[in-house]
Amino acid sequence: MNNVVRVIDIAFEVVNMPKVKTNRIKYPDGWELIEPTLRELDAKMREAENDPNDGKRKCEALWPIFKIAHQKSQYIYDLYYKRNEISKELYEFCLEQGYGDRNLIAKWKKSGYERLCCLQCMQPRDHNFGTTCVCRVPKQLREAENVECVHCGCRGCASGD
Repeated sequence: MNNVVRVIDIAFEVVNMPKVKTNRIKYPDGWELIEPTLRELDAKMREAENDPNDGKRKCEALWPIFKIAHQKSQYIYDLYYKRNEISKELYEFCLEQGYGDRNLIAKWKKSGYERLCCLQCMQPRDHNFGTTCVCRVPKQLREAENVECVHCGCRGCASGD
């Protein structure tokens, strides 16, 4: 009798155990074509994250990371919207897996934001006087000749440049 109760207890525990999550990801068709470039950009990102920040300002240490994140998003955007070389399924997969910035790509599709470097540059709350970043000002209207964005190091992403 005692063994029967124990067997029932074990069966009950097995039924109520949480499912084990696996890291098996089903890659869509065409992934093998873009994977090497994305892996290379991931390696550059890891290298930029581990790079020592000796002699750099706090904001300058993040500039390479912003630049690589922009490159990854731009690569995915170009493949899908400009060259039509990847499927919608692969495009969505890349965005869901974090290979590109969905919000930045959404801005690139709008008129006037085709060359936007990062989303922080267009947030008025992050800048003095409640305006956008200096890199968003067209070159013809700038007073200073060489201007760098404090947030990402951009030197000009206005659409009119």
